[in-house]
Amino acid sequence: MTPYGNSNANSGVAAYEILNDAIIVEFRHGGIYLYDYETTGSEHVEEMKVLALEGRGLATYINKHVRSRFAAKL
Repeated sequence: MTPYGNSNANSGVAAYEILNDAIIVEFRHGGIYLYDYETTGSEHVEEMKVLALEGRGLATYINKHVRSRFAAKL
Protein backbone atom coordinates (compact mmCIF):
# COMPACT_ATOMS: atom_id res chain seq x y z
CA MET A 1 0.00 0.00 0.00
CA THR A 2 1.08 3.56 -0.67
CA PRO A 3 1.23 5.93 2.31
CA TYR A 4 -1.35 8.69 1.91
CA GLY A 5 0.16 12.12 1.27
CA ASN A 6 -1.96 13.69 4.00
CA SER A 7 -0.95 17.20 3.02
CA ASN A 8 -3.00 18.75 5.82
CA ALA A 9 -1.60 16.37 8.49
CA ASN A 10 -4.98 15.43 9.98
CA SER A 11 -6.54 13.02 7.51
CA GLY A 12 -8.23 9.84 8.63
CA VAL A 13 -6.60 8.00 5.72
CA ALA A 14 -3.25 6.26 6.30
CA ALA A 15 -2.63 4.45 3.00
CA TYR A 16 -4.24 3.35 -0.25
CA GLU A 17 -3.81 0.98 -3.17
CA ILE A 18 -5.16 1.74 -6.62
CA LEU A 19 -6.50 -1.15 -8.71
CA ASN A 20 -7.98 -1.09 -12.21
CA ASP A 21 -11.60 -0.94 -11.08
CA ALA A 22 -11.23 -0.31 -7.36
CA ILE A 23 -9.31 1.38 -4.58
CA ILE A 24 -8.33 -0.02 -1.20
CA VAL A 25 -8.20 2.51 1.63
CA GLU A 26 -6.60 2.00 5.04
CA PHE A 27 -7.87 4.32 7.75
CA ARG A 28 -5.67 5.60 10.60
CA HIS A 29 -8.04 4.46 13.33
CA GLY A 30 -8.42 0.96 11.94
CA GLY A 31 -10.03 -0.73 9.04
CA ILE A 32 -9.05 -1.44 5.48
CA TYR A 33 -11.84 -1.14 2.94
CA LEU A 34 -12.28 -2.05 -0.72
CA TYR A 35 -14.31 0.38 -2.83
CA ASP A 36 -15.11 -0.92 -6.31
CA TYR A 37 -17.02 0.03 -9.43
CA GLU A 38 -19.90 -2.35 -8.76
CA THR A 39 -20.66 -1.39 -5.16
CA THR A 40 -19.35 2.15 -4.85
CA GLY A 41 -19.75 3.30 -8.46
CA SER A 42 -17.08 3.99 -11.06
CA GLU A 43 -17.40 7.78 -10.82
CA HIS A 44 -16.79 7.72 -7.07
CA VAL A 45 -13.90 5.26 -7.34
CA GLU A 46 -12.20 7.31 -10.04
CA GLU A 47 -12.56 10.50 -7.98
CA MET A 48 -11.16 8.68 -4.94
CA LYS A 49 -8.15 7.60 -7.02
CA VAL A 50 -7.46 11.21 -8.04
CA LEU A 51 -7.75 12.44 -4.45
CA ALA A 52 -5.50 9.63 -3.20
CA LEU A 53 -2.81 10.54 -5.71
CA GLU A 54 -3.12 14.23 -4.80
CA GLY A 55 -2.83 13.39 -1.11
CA ARG A 56 -5.74 15.57 -0.06
CA GLY A 57 -9.49 15.36 0.43
CA LEU A 58 -9.96 11.58 0.33
CA ALA A 59 -11.39 11.08 3.83
CA THR A 60 -13.72 14.05 3.39
CA TYR A 61 -14.91 12.72 0.04
CA ILE A 62 -15.58 9.26 1.48
CA ASN A 63 -17.51 10.72 4.43
CA LYS A 64 -19.54 13.04 2.22
CA HIS A 65 -20.27 10.92 -0.86
CA VAL A 66 -19.53 7.25 -0.26
CA ARG A 67 -20.06 6.48 3.44
CA SER A 68 -20.72 2.74 3.85
CA ARG A 69 -20.89 1.82 0.16
CA PHE A 70 -17.75 -0.31 0.27
CA ALA A 71 -17.45 -3.72 -1.35
CA ALA A 72 -15.58 -5.38 1.51
CA LYS A 73 -13.85 -4.81 4.81
CA LEU A 74 -10.46 -6.47 4.50
